[in-house]
Amino acid sequence: MTATPLYCSEPARLDAARRLAARFQLPLVKARPTDGYWLELNGERLELLTTGKHGAVFAEFVEGAARHRREQGGGRGQPVAKAVGLKGAKDLPYVVDATAGLGRDSFVLATLGCRVTMVERSPVAAALLADALERAERDEATRDIAARMGLVHANSRDWLSGLAETERPDVVFVDPMFPDTDKKSAAAKKDMQAFQHVIGDDMDSAELLAAAIAAAKVRVVVKRPRLGAPIAGVKPSAVLDGKSTRFDLYVIKALGAVDVW
Repeated sequence: MTATPLYCSEPARLDAARRLAARFQLPLVKARPTDGYWLELNGERLELLTTGKHGAVFAEFVEGAARHRREQGGGRGQPVAKAVGLKGAKDLPYVVDATAGLGRDSFVLATLGCRVTMVERSPVAAALLADALERAERDEATRDIAARMGLVHANSRDWLSGLAETERPDVVFVDPMFPDTDKKSAAAKKDMQAFQHVIGDDMDSAELLAAAIAAAKVRVVVKRPRLGAPIAGVKPSAVLDGKSTRFDLYVIKALGAVDVW
């Protein structure tokens, strides 16, 4: 896949653009592209743009939906919190979000007090996350939450496999992007379809699940559309159903002799 270019539209932020380009190996261009997709650093934030098809795609931990969930999200009663095992937990787990994307679930878990490492292999998504995390670190309302969040730009399968015993997380959270075979589905908005187009589908989910099960101390949580196909390989030890989303749980103690389909 061709590398997504980075354009800086705010001259005062050129040094920041250079740091992003170097960290995530993005080609820094001097003129705004006229077609395809590109990252653009403006005076406010880093955005994924294209010509005329949809609005900007960006990661956000301070305002908008993130602020609403932070202030009125439902605490540990939220489905993702239940799936990770927060309800009734005395000790909050250390969570690795192995497919961080735009970091929305990671932010919810960090808001609830978990230490979270976001792992993202796409340089585009990782750059968007780095920009959002930096903005959250500067804002008084989210500074403490951001301090519990870390970002690693790596292939999660390899990164998890390379962890030392003392570095293993309690929970590995996986939300893979699968090819959309339902042409009637309106679940993905145009901007998220564009994000998926640039990021690509997770075609190695079975291998990632195996690495996650080997690394997690307590459980692996896989987020899927309610009627979506489970990841092939190991049968979930429990399933939490929601209105539009379900969580397949792989409880390490319960797996014992791994049940392979």
